[in-house]
Amino acid sequence: MSFRLIATSAFGLEAVVARELHALGYEAKTVRPGRIAFAGDAAAICRANLWLRSADRVLVELAEFACPDFDALFDTTRELPWEGWIAGDAAMPVRGRSHRSQLTSVPAIQRTVKKAMVERLLAAGGALSLPETGPPAPVEISIIDDTASVDLDTTGAGLHRRGYRTLSAEAQLRETLAAALVQLSFYSDGKALIDPFCGTGTIVIEAAMIGRNLAPGRNREFAAEHFDAVPAAAWQAAREEASDLARPALVERIIGTDSSSEALKLARHHAELAGVHHDVHFQQRDFAELSSSKHYGCVITNPPYGVRLGEDREIAALYRTIPEVLRRLPTWSHFLLSAREDFEELVGQRADRRRKLYNGRIACTYFQYHGPKPKKRRTSDAVSERELPREGEAPAEPESPTGAGSAGASPSRGRGVDQSTAQPAKRPAFGGLREEAQRQATEFANRLRNRARHLRRWPKRGITCFRLYERDIPEAPLVVDRYEDALHIAEFERPHDRTPAEHADWLDLMARTAAETLEVARDNVFMKVRRRQKGESQYERVDDRQATRVVQEGGLKFLINLSDYLDTGLFLDHRVTRGMFRDAADGKRVLNLFAYTGAFTVYAAAGGAATTTTVDLSGNYLDWAAENMQLNGFEVSGDPGAQHRFVRADAGDFLGALPAEPLFDLAIVDPPTFSNSKRLEEDWDVQRHHAGLLLDVLERMPAGGVIFFSTNSRRFKLDEDPLAAVATLREISNQTVPEDFRNRRIHRCWRIVKK
Repeated sequence: MSFRLIATSAFGLEAVVARELHALGYEAKTVRPGRIAFAGDAAAICRANLWLRSADRVLVELAEFACPDFDALFDTTRELPWEGWIAGDAAMPVRGRSHRSQLTSVPAIQRTVKKAMVERLLAAGGALSLPETGPPAPVEISIIDDTASVDLDTTGAGLHRRGYRTLSAEAQLRETLAAALVQLSFYSDGKALIDPFCGTGTIVIEAAMIGRNLAPGRNREFAAEHFDAVPAAAWQAAREEASDLARPALVERIIGTDSSSEALKLARHHAELAGVHHDVHFQQRDFAELSSSKHYGCVITNPPYGVRLGEDREIAALYRTIPEVLRRLPTWSHFLLSAREDFEELVGQRADRRRKLYNGRIACTYFQYHGPKPKKRRTSDAVSERELPREGEAPAEPESPTGAGSAGASPSRGRGVDQSTAQPAKRPAFGGLREEAQRQATEFANRLRNRARHLRRWPKRGITCFRLYERDIPEAPLVVDRYEDALHIAEFERPHDRTPAEHADWLDLMARTAAETLEVARDNVFMKVRRRQKGESQYERVDDRQATRVVQEGGLKFLINLSDYLDTGLFLDHRVTRGMFRDAADGKRVLNLFAYTGAFTVYAAAGGAATTTTVDLSGNYLDWAAENMQLNGFEVSGDPGAQHRFVRADAGDFLGALPAEPLFDLAIVDPPTFSNSKRLEEDWDVQRHHAGLLLDVLERMPAGGVIFFSTNSRRFKLDEDPLAAVATLREISNQTVPEDFRNRRIHRCWRIVKK
């Protein structure tokens, strides 16, 4: 006997389920969202329950009829042959829903259906009551637009209940959705697959089950196993078929990585229960560490959304790293499920294909980035080449599949999704170089070579740290500084049409070009991206590699950090200024405000300063400054009476706590343009606050006391009137900007002498 069967699914997965049914040999059609109809006998009920990976349930549609009122609902339901399906002692839970219908009370609808069923069963069995102590026979009643569907649920617990996930964790992906994500990808056995946010391992486990052609329902029971209309022999035959079609271990183990050790413990436990623990490998690893030597693989993942896990700002920052991380796998395709509407904006690149899906009740989009087509493609033996999506082609899922095989066809050993007519991608999904990149690299190399030749005698003059290139070519807006055997390259943001991943590849090309041209080891080339600075951001940590080394300048030693901050700790544009400061320091009481890493203090001490006072708000930079002093043989202390004193304080607070009397003869004041540090009561703005600060310094100097004042603010205008009343002012920027700096406005500097 053939029945009208319904496979239900989450919104957006109807076509995936239809293709699964097609692979099983059944013609299927989506009759409305979430309902895929097909015809089959008792064996079809068994096989669909055992094999459907992305469906929620398998129902027998007993009736579909117009339902304008409760009488029609009761009478039609009572006429159905319930006795042929439901045993006399079966429990009969009724689930119901109503949408755009005259019957709006779902509890009343459920009671009506239950009453009609009971009357029919009592009459058919000649019994006085139904104990409902046996296995359940769940019934569903749905009324949509005044059309009722009465269905018998053959599944029981939803099909996502595979039986392997016995322990739960926060924000787990449902198994049916995970299987769909794999089937909508280019994965097949023999191809590499990584889930870098694997959590408790659902995608990895489902992919392994697909790769090995393991029936997802093989280890569980179904409601229809207790139905008289579905004989035990049909279940036995279906389970034997599932056992026969299972394949041995995967050719290529599937990798799952996550930063949570607790989640990985659950993942390993689940994989063992699913019987695929030998086919998968879980590692504790941050997403930033993603890498693989395999070719033509797939990344399939469900990164955190910021909806249930994590804070929005942190998640947004994570998403911005996605293109730079995934570009390391240039021959791979990438499939990411996210609920973030700004996903493509954060990633900086539109997906090749998008699909609306639901993760529970969370509306999501499946973003698909197709990598290049492999030279050779491995095709499964049970699905035709036409049915397999190729690399660079979108796996299309027609709503009404045609060409289905017979009802006895074997379950698909592949994904069972159809081929798209999309053109193969020739470039990496993330990254790659544009045609003009090599020309730009050649021009960059030529300019570097010429500059290096021009400055080749500088090391013999004792200048081993200097600027080689400063945005000389508009298409290469980079700054290249040489620190002895290392290069520090900073990119200044400029509009371009490259994606973030393409731009990262372009920066890598420029770094390689600089290394090769200047004969510097690639590991000694450090690239930074310099954006418009606000507050303390120029001093914030950007990495944690701690690529530190000691360099020479002016016969002195300085510790620099080439990797972890936007700046290295030694501002090269003040090389000349530091020399002038040293020349003026002999026998002087020296003040270094906004000291940063204390380079001016080192120069002053080397110049014979009687005392030095080094002031900065950052404890980290004061420690760095102290280390610079010690490298040059000077002892430092926080003791007020020490020769070289270090003070952690805001500059204004420090001066405000001092008496208004001559305490310093020479000062360097090189403040940031703007600062909104949390440690400050008021934001610092150099234009608004410089005059008051300089007057405070002058008040603590004798006549003839000298301040070297410098700023990098492009729009700065010295407030001369209040300062000129107590000091002579002379701008010396032309003398202080070194000749290796093409930008003669890199800083402005004044020599201020108290009258």
